[in-house]
Amino acid sequence: MVDRIRWVLLAAAAAVLVTFLLVQQQSTQVSYGQAPAAKDPIPEGSAGELSGASVPSTEQMTAMVEAAPVVRLPGSIATWDDQAVKAAAGGTEYRILVAPPGLKKEDGQRVHEVDAATVRVVGTEVSGGILQASADRGSEWIHQFATGDVTESLTTLIAHLNHQPEPPDQPALARRDPTAAELAEVTAQLRSTGRFIAPGATLKDTPATTAAFPGAQPLYVALPQQPAGQPLVHFGPALAKEFPGRPIVAMYGQWVEYDGPSAAAFADIATASFYGQFADRLSTYAYPQRNVLGAWLDRVTAIRYAGLFDRPLPYTPFDPLRVALPALPWLFAACAAGFLVLSARRVVRPGRPAGTGVPARLAGLTALAVEISGLTDGASAAALTRGITRLTAAREAFTEKLPDKHVHGLLDAAESDLDTTAGLLGRPEYRPAEFLQGRLA
Repeated sequence: MVDRIRWVLLAAAAAVLVTFLLVQQQSTQVSYGQAPAAKDPIPEGSAGELSGASVPSTEQMTAMVEAAPVVRLPGSIATWDDQAVKAAAGGTEYRILVAPPGLKKEDGQRVHEVDAATVRVVGTEVSGGILQASADRGSEWIHQFATGDVTESLTTLIAHLNHQPEPPDQPALARRDPTAAELAEVTAQLRSTGRFIAPGATLKDTPATTAAFPGAQPLYVALPQQPAGQPLVHFGPALAKEFPGRPIVAMYGQWVEYDGPSAAAFADIATASFYGQFADRLSTYAYPQRNVLGAWLDRVTAIRYAGLFDRPLPYTPFDPLRVALPALPWLFAACAAGFLVLSARRVVRPGRPAGTGVPARLAGLTALAVEISGLTDGASAAALTRGITRLTAAREAFTEKLPDKHVHGLLDAAESDLDTTAGLLGRPEYRPAEFLQGRLA
């Protein structure tokens, strides 16, 4: 009976182990629908990112930089806080060459070949020598893309080049609520056309529909790059009150903001994801606002299809295996432990009690052999015969005064045979470990 239980436990442990290993390859894929297909790559220069601006020759720009500490080429958009830059330089001389965004490859190459410039600013990309300083958080991106302010990147790079301490972070961009007149003008246009495009904005039209906000057509506000050093008009919250339940998308230059339903759930995620990926290209090229808006809406769509909008998960059928999966390792351990315990009980006999001699063991095992001799037949009789043969050999070895170690070895073998006999008979009370418990104590 015990043997049967042992093998059942071993089989169960093996089955649990195989099941656990196989289930590791299983997975459940949940989708909110078929996301829009990715667009084909757009050839370089065909997305309106080139401004058409040109720059003088490298020699001419070198002469201009040597003649003045700051050189601004026509079409430049970058600005900065002069006092903060001087503090970052720590009294060390520096020369800055500022170029417009959207240069052709050969024009950009000429700008980077002006070795006389300590720092080169192309669009709002700041570099010096082999180094480039880039914004990495929303508070810096809004300065850079909404107002063209590159103070943070410029001070960081100049301080590093001049081995000065790292400058303090740039203060957050100031905001102000729109005046009643400003809000009325924008609101009237939104009610009429669904969009407000301020003079100087490059946005010409807005998408008729978008998968970014299913079931609701967003309202768009497009403003040109705002003056640096002045508070930014915060249209979003005010318009969200005027148009409850409608998505509000506001653009300040190349900076996109969202207010409206689920803003807290995804607005920061969309900002970090979008500008974290595209900031380098947006800082160097002169993309029209329509292109920036389209790419931003695509990113919001991708985030929506990822299920980050507090939407309920789709129904998934009950899977008993996945519910029981955490318990499988424990079940395997229990089965394996049971098998080992029963195997140890069968194979490993209790140690001989202190003071037990050869005569006592010989007498006890002989008595056991006599008692079960009348019960054996077939395989059990063969096991008993082997045991009696070894008992006889042990008696003769003891009589001839051979070493106790040798005699005990013969007795161990006889005890194993008698244990096998009891197992075949199905009589656990005749196992030597049980039968001799009182006799050898």
